[in-house]
Amino acid sequence: MAGLVAAFLLIVAVPLVPGAARADGDRLLFRFHDKRINESSGMAVSPTHPGIVYTHNDSGDGPRVFAVGSDGRTRATFTIGGAGAWDWEAMAATLDRASGRGVLWLADIGDNQNNRRDISVYRVTEPRTVRDATLPATRYRFRYEDGSRNAEGVMVNPRTGRLYVVSKEIGGSVYEAPARLRTDRVNVLRKVGPAPIMATDAAYAPDGSAFVIRTYFSASVYRAPGDLLAHVTMPPLDQAESITYTRDGSGLMTGSEGADSPVYLVPLPAGARARAAPVVSRPTPRPTPSPGRRAARTGAAEAASESAGGGVPALMTLLWVGVALGVMGVIATIAYRTGR
Repeated sequence: MAGLVAAFLLIVAVPLVPGAARADGDRLLFRFHDKRINESSGMAVSPTHPGIVYTHNDSGDGPRVFAVGSDGRTRATFTIGGAGAWDWEAMAATLDRASGRGVLWLADIGDNQNNRRDISVYRVTEPRTVRDATLPATRYRFRYEDGSRNAEGVMVNPRTGRLYVVSKEIGGSVYEAPARLRTDRVNVLRKVGPAPIMATDAAYAPDGSAFVIRTYFSASVYRAPGDLLAHVTMPPLDQAESITYTRDGSGLMTGSEGADSPVYLVPLPAGARARAAPVVSRPTPRPTPSPGRRAARTGAAEAASESAGGGVPALMTLLWVGVALGVMGVIATIAYRTGR
């Protein structure tokens, strides 16, 4: 039964990435060796500790983050003091240019039943040393302007410090947080652009020039919400739940849930590569056009040819849904007959 479902997912995934780019050199970087990492759902590269990658588990685990070396072995475990862990789904890492310290953003945003009144993102200052510790966190609460959403992607623009949440839906969306986050009230997330079908993670490039959104089957790189730059083919994974940029911005790292799960390096095509984030002692303001203005540059022709799935034609989306329903019916029939 599981094999039939997997085969179905691979078949229907193909039409979803027309014209996808693929750079040569995809390779396995490592596997998570820590048995406690059994549902790696979010991943981020440390902005201050070379060779360190952070990850956390999906729902069912406590509020903790694993610092993992390039060999896949855990170097430290950080417990996030005072934090809850209802359904952690994503994380991001940025650099505080004023202090030179790294910042971890941990997103408790999963909502499979679409019934959470608000969601939370925790801001944690990255420790100076990689060793077990309990870290204090600042909690920010959020709600969507248009009602509850399930989400598995969070990203923070390193240029502006602006936080974004990406919903996981057939017609997903990118939601923007306020420029100034408040701890004394719930912050409102406002829709600023489309997202691909069933997005499982997202990440900003280290120079802030682009961002990537991952699905179970592929990844899409954008200049701004709604402004598609490239589709990138991903290696096949059992349950692709995480993606992040390499520290130098030349490629993507993507992982999966499961015990001993792998992390792959996927080089970006030349036109979609970013640059490494500069390390500076104080802010260096750099104007960034508003998402609405940047998205408008795509033009009427692109808007007419793409659906709310972030670059997937509307007809293809409908076809995908139709095929999905049909194949699921066949699978259900087979399961019924074999189980009698």
